[in-house]
Amino acid sequence: MPTVSVKRDLLYDALGRTYTDEEFDELCFEFGLELDEITSEREIISKEKGNVKAEGASDVVLFKIDVPANRYDLLCIEGLVRGLQVFKERLEAPRYKSITPSDQGLQRLFITEETAVVRPHAVAAVLRNITFTQERYESFIDLQEKLHQNICRRRTLVAIGTHDLDTISGPFLYTAKPPASIKFKALNQSKELTAPELMDLYRADSHMKHYLHIIEDKPFYPVIYDHNGVLLSMPPIINGDHSRITLNTRNVFIECTATDLTKAKIVLDIMVTMFSEYCAEPFTVEAAEVIRPDGSSCIYPELAYRKEIVPAEKMNSKIGISETPSNLAKLLTRMCLKSHVLEDGEQIEIEVPPTRADIIHACDIVEDAAVAYGFNNIKMVIPKTYTIANQLPLNKLSELLRQDLAAAGFTEALTFALCSVDDISDKLGIPVSATKAAHISNPKTTEFQVARTTLLPGLLKTIAANRKMPLPLKLFEISDVVVKDPSKDVGARNYRHLCAVYYNKNPGFEVIHGLLDRTMQLLALCPGENGYQTVPWGEWVPDQSITRYGVLSLVQTWTLSARSLCSSQIYTSGGVLQFPPRLLKHIAIGS
Repeated sequence: MPTVSVKRDLLYDALGRTYTDEEFDELCFEFGLELDEITSEREIISKEKGNVKAEGASDVVLFKIDVPANRYDLLCIEGLVRGLQVFKERLEAPRYKSITPSDQGLQRLFITEETAVVRPHAVAAVLRNITFTQERYESFIDLQEKLHQNICRRRTLVAIGTHDLDTISGPFLYTAKPPASIKFKALNQSKELTAPELMDLYRADSHMKHYLHIIEDKPFYPVIYDHNGVLLSMPPIINGDHSRITLNTRNVFIECTATDLTKAKIVLDIMVTMFSEYCAEPFTVEAAEVIRPDGSSCIYPELAYRKEIVPAEKMNSKIGISETPSNLAKLLTRMCLKSHVLEDGEQIEIEVPPTRADIIHACDIVEDAAVAYGFNNIKMVIPKTYTIANQLPLNKLSELLRQDLAAAGFTEALTFALCSVDDISDKLGIPVSATKAAHISNPKTTEFQVARTTLLPGLLKTIAANRKMPLPLKLFEISDVVVKDPSKDVGARNYRHLCAVYYNKNPGFEVIHGLLDRTMQLLALCPGENGYQTVPWGEWVPDQSITRYGVLSLVQTWTLSARSLCSSQIYTSGGVLQFPPRLLKHIAIGS
């Protein structure tokens, strides 16, 4: 959950009254928030860097408030105060308006086709005749940073740029250029630098270095110019110093470049709705036109209101209360969701404002009604349906086996359910086509490309990471593997597997053989025609009446796994791992 730091006295002034710490904590809880900490700038610095560094720091009391991750409208003091005031019915939720000026006064942002390879989308708007104070300015900058870390996913999805409109002139051009051809004076810099020079400079910057990877490998860097060729920003890295915002700024041009247009619209809506209250005409935003490479255009911000209809009975049943439709409408109105009962007297029409991007489904509306009603006010009742809890048989068997395997001297390992393609194929000498693995679409890392089809790679990695431990290493794991199964609606199914490994200078086959015999004994499977038999792997043909285990050979290797522990038949294989040098190098165990 994001944490918002607000000055206590400034917050109380905006709320129009003071609270004790306990009262404000209770207010936050009622509103669905949590007062995480009461501190000061001095205390924070003292904890992190010591008392010496804290000398001269402010003693102003700060409230650190935990906010739900999807409540972007509560990430600044403006939205927080507005929400609390509406919740306490001291204020009506404002109506946000977007005004499109005449053709001559309309600000335009042209997007060129070169941006398609880096950040193809952009939106823009203008805050006209805004008045900044030091506190408002700090909140304005802080909201941008909060959004960058939250919905913008550290600027990878959206990057916000704010500019003093009086220092630049439209129309504006959003394009992409080779890094060497970009040269400007960046924010807080004393001289002009090229894009490669800036990237080198910011590699040593503790704050900026985290964003360089977004574009540093691209052949073109995105840039925004004004009508006179002044470079406004190089998103998502840095703005230009020429158009920087100051306390004297009266008109603000806001642009958001993005790889996700929907997120860009949400971010722009939040920025303008939160700070339009400081404009000469409160809660009014001047629109801007964005012209795409294909010639089509769109006016932003959208500030779209939409309506949802939810039956009152559904709300009551989901929450577990019995309120009248009119009372439920009042509860939702307190959550900035203006509501009224329809003529049928049973359904409630809810107007979702542009600040509430978190309202996606009717269940989100029901949740807000529950928050306004108060979770502590919902009576606890005994469920009408009586059920007897019972452990899943497969899990029960697995737990029992874990205890006995541990008693046999083996240590349980818990490895990742995802692994790389090489882990289940090349490193084990098995063709990829033979693994029947479920592949992950668009994997974030090569370490997690497929769902594991065997537990063995995870245990081998565990051994490789613990080679310095005293020998022998005796490890086991009982977990699920995933294989493709076209007969299932999801195209794959889980199997519960047991895998055990004995790692020592000597093979120790008798140890694994003994463990396998013990496992079979625990499963009430005894040697013999009606129990289990040892046969050469080539002769292993599953039979309806006999459960067998044999030896499996894979490219000069012997592998061990136990399969389908709770099925009517249990097929196992065991032996000594004798990897050729090529595979030993892959799994990093050594010879």
